[in-house]
Amino acid sequence: MNADDIRRLAAESAALKQRFFAESAEQLVELGGRMARTLNAGGRVLAFGNGGSAADAQHFVSELVGRLARERAGLSAIALTTDPSVVTAVANDMGYAAVFRRQVEAHGRKGDFALGISTSGRSPSVIEALRCARSRGLVTVGLSGEGGGELAGLVDHLIAVPHPDTQRVQEVHGMVLHVLAQVIEEAAGPS
Repeated sequence: MNADDIRRLAAESAALKQRFFAESAEQLVELGGRMARTLNAGGRVLAFGNGGSAADAQHFVSELVGRLARERAGLSAIALTTDPSVVTAVANDMGYAAVFRRQVEAHGRKGDFALGISTSGRSPSVIEALRCARSRGLVTVGLSGEGGGELAGLVDHLIAVPHPDTQRVQEVHGMVLHVLAQVIEEAAGPS
């Protein structure tokens, strides 16, 4: 890899973001507003994914519980990736595909949001959790890559980045989550 390769990658990433957000801005404003109303009414967001998507889920939750840019009351959000005792116990006893589903059963209530992140749209642990969330009356959101994979048929709100490369998809997911956090924070009640 050389400097020209890096410039090409950066230009590709920027072009994808510009195209995606030009097409998806209204969807993100609507979704963020709906999430804000749920959070302001005492609901919560459950976020989950594997690998880099786990990190994205944790980052998003930290913006809601903590803050993004202004002082306000904390908002109820849980990253289902962060308790190693729960994750390893469920994986050991029930299989890894159940690690998020079991936590949705424990923490999810009708009207809450379940935000599953899978760049391929095929992650069994994310798919199982979204199926469970839908059956329990949670509002389901999927962040995915091109086409959305199996995840697409399981969510009320699909945010599918139209690109086949995992790195480019994750770069857009990071900005999507910051945008949603900003929309939610601007609609959040006073601290």
